[in-house]
Amino acid sequence: MSAGVHDIEAIEGWRAREVEEELPGLGVAFLHVDLPRSPSPLSASPQPLRERLQTLSNRFNGAKAIALRREPVPSAYRVFFRHIGLDPDAFPTPIEAAVRQRLIDGGFLTRSLLADTLLVSLVDTGVPVWALDAQALDGPLGVRLSREGEPLGGGRQSPPLPGDRLVVADSRLALATLFDEPAAECSVKGRSRRVVLYALQVPGVSWVCVEEALWICRSTLGARG
Repeated sequence: MSAGVHDIEAIEGWRAREVEEELPGLGVAFLHVDLPRSPSPLSASPQPLRERLQTLSNRFNGAKAIALRREPVPSAYRVFFRHIGLDPDAFPTPIEAAVRQRLIDGGFLTRSLLADTLLVSLVDTGVPVWALDAQALDGPLGVRLSREGEPLGGGRQSPPLPGDRLVVADSRLALATLFDEPAAECSVKGRSRRVVLYALQVPGVSWVCVEEALWICRSTLGARG
C-alpha cells in the first residue's frame, strides 16, 4: 500500500467475508501512534487547538449546515447510512451531527485534547475518526457482524449485542458498533500513551481522504507513528 500524502501509511483493516459480499467499499483504516508523555490525551486542549476550533466554528452557519449534505464526502456517508437501513435525517452522520451540535451550542465547544483533535479532523475532512487504547487490543482491526449475545468491549458489565450488527473488532472482541463510540474497556484513558486511530471508509470516499483525516489527528496530537 502506498504512503499517504503526508508520509504516513495507514493500515487497511480486514473485512469478514459477509461484509465484503454485502457491503463492498466499506472498510476501516487504522494507524498506531505513540503519544508524547505530556499532556494527557484527556487534558484540556492547548490554546492553538482551541483557536482552531473557533475558526472552524466561524465557517458554519445554518445555510452552510444545510448545504453540507450535498458535498461529496458527507453525501457519501449519507448514502451509506441509507444503504444499511439508517435514515440520516433521524440518525445523522458524524459530520452532520457535529455541525448540528455546533448550531445548538453556538460554536464547537472544547472538551479535551483528544476529543477536540477528532472533531477538528472530522470538520476539516468529513471523515470520522475514533481512538482506542492500543494496550486493550489484540491484533489488527476489521469489520464484521456481531455474534448474538457477545459483550461489547468484553467487560463484565458490557451490554450483550444482538446478532448481525456491524461492528469494528480486533481478533477477539467487538470494540464498537459501526459509527458509534468505542466501548469503555478499550477507550483511550488519561494514562494511555499508545493509541490506535481508526477511520471508516465508505463507497465514494477516497483512501487519500481517509489518510488525510488520520494525519490531521496524528499531527495535532503531536504523536509519532
